[in-house]
Order: sequence, then structure tokens, then C-alpha cells
Amino acid sequence: MNRRMWFWLTALVTGAGAGILYALIFANGRPAVAAVFGIVTAALCLGFERQLLLPRFQQHIKRLSAPVYGLISIAVYVSLIVLANIIAGSTVLALGVIDDPFWETVLPTPRVLSYSLLVAAIMSFVLRMRDLIGGEMFFNLLIGRYHRPVQEERVFLFIDLVGSTAIAERMGPLRYQEFLGRFFASLAEPVRRCQGSIDDYIGDMALITWPLVRGVREARCLRCVQDFQRRILEEAPMWQSRFGVQPRFRAALHCGPVVTAEIGVEKHKITYLGDTVNTTSRLEELGKSLKEPLLVSTDLLAKLSLPKDVAVRELGTHASRGRDQGLGIVALD
Repeated sequence: MNRRMWFWLTALVTGAGAGILYALIFANGRPAVAAVFGIVTAALCLGFERQLLLPRFQQHIKRLSAPVYGLISIAVYVSLIVLANIIAGSTVLALGVIDDPFWETVLPTPRVLSYSLLVAAIMSFVLRMRDLIGGEMFFNLLIGRYHRPVQEERVFLFIDLVGSTAIAERMGPLRYQEFLGRFFASLAEPVRRCQGSIDDYIGDMALITWPLVRGVREARCLRCVQDFQRRILEEAPMWQSRFGVQPRFRAALHCGPVVTAEIGVEKHKITYLGDTVNTTSRLEELGKSLKEPLLVSTDLLAKLSLPKDVAVRELGTHASRGRDQGLGIVALD
């Protein structure tokens, strides 16, 4: 089961739990029925939150001021909760689970509406925090996995937008920020599909990581780059019509030992310490000078089973600060 399925399963179980909790708090004697209402409500609200429902409408209202956006979002959630009650109520009535009057079953009471809005707000807050710092990083912060420094092996992928300075000068700062945001948004799904984690954005560059075993299995770290390139090509008409330019990117892949630790007092963050991160950064800089879109260290290449459609070009060994021996590099096409 992939992470997306786990995510939805967890969300629906949470919805069912919220329904059962409502039944226990208000002693309505129908926890199973309340669980059905909770599952349907969670599915609709989460579908809206994940932009599976009304995606264009969401993109439009996000351009509005914060107070207006907040009021419209509340109105949408109220509508979704009412719709969820109609769907769930009609279902349990059709199945003969209960025999209450139709309108009393399908229309939420003020108490149900208030409770559902509270649960939806909590779930929305958790999801926004998860999106803000990354799903895996959010979970690790939540369980305190790196409260004490941990030494581990990880795969690092740096993805850098090509020609960002010229694009920014042509577009202006606000338009360029929209372009960059869309660029990173296109990256999110390939990373999620390949079970990686976007751990940081540094200007026009994104840092993606995997635990070593997960990243090299089925060459996921490499497939992430391929999937991202494929997505950019598929979205070419949108890029041209909306921005007048199709983005290009450079990528650098490397692996090695790092110390992973949670830092900060008022603002917590998980950071990676060690020469592996610095080497990946220098590999990305080398890609600029060599004009190569994808560079991979031989350290990582030795651990990958490459797809048949990938060609390898040896680029020799390059000196790298912090390493007694040079770093072997290949370009992948």
C-alpha cells in the first residue's frame, strides 16, 4: 500500500473516529451510524482540501484577500457538511439501518454542524502544517524521531530551475513568484509518487530526500526526476499559455551518511549535517558549468538498477572538498 492510500485510509478512519466520538459525547446510541456520517464528511472535506473537488474554484478564491478567502472557505465547508449528511443519511435510510424521518436524518442540526466544522478545522490545520513542512518531516517532528541526533544513510536530490534570473527579470517579482510556485507544485506529485520528501526550498532550488533503502529501491530517486520531466512536458501548453515559457531544470543525485537532527527553539526544523549534503550541492553547481541536466555520483549509481531507457555517460572523477578521494560523476540521458 503506497503512502497516498495510507493517507486516505488514515483520514477516513479519523473521520469515523470523530463520528463515534460525537455519538459517545452526546449519547445518541448510534456509534456505527455516526461513523458513516463521519467517513462521508471527512471524504468530502478532505477532497476539497486536497483540491480534488472544485480545484479551479480554489485557485480563484486563493487570490482573494485572507478575510474573504476565510469566509468563502467556511461557506464551502458548511455546504460540504450538509451534502455529506444528505449522502450518508440517504444511505443508512436506504439500507434500513434506521427508520427515522427523512428530513431529520439528512439535515444536520446546529450541534452536528458546529461539531463537524470544528473537526474539519482541526484536520485542515494539521494538513496545512503537513504541507508547510512536508509530510515525512511533519510526522518525524510529531513523534520526536530526531529529538536526539541520528546518523543515517540518505539519498539527496537537488532540483534547480534553469535560467531563473533571466525569467525573473522578464516577468517581474510577483509574476515570477507565481511561476516558481507553479514549478514547485508540479514537482510535488512526482515526489509523492516516488515516496520522497521535499525537505526544503532554497530560492529556486528544491531539496528532496529519501532514506537510502527506499530511495534506491526500483530507482525511485531517478524515476522522480524522470516523472517530473514528463510532467513538465505534458504541461507544456499550460506553461506557454500562462507564462510564455516552459521551465527547464537541472538535477543532482548523491547519497551517503548524514547526521539528522531536530534544531530550533521557537521554530523547529529537521536538518541534515555532513559532507553528503555539501557534495550534492557542489554536484549541482558542477551541472551548471558542464551544462548537464542530470548528474549522478558513482557512489549512488553503484546502488541503482537503471531503467533500460537510461543512457550513462562517464564524466570522470572530480575533486571535492571534504573527500580524500575524488568524486566519480556520470551524466544520465
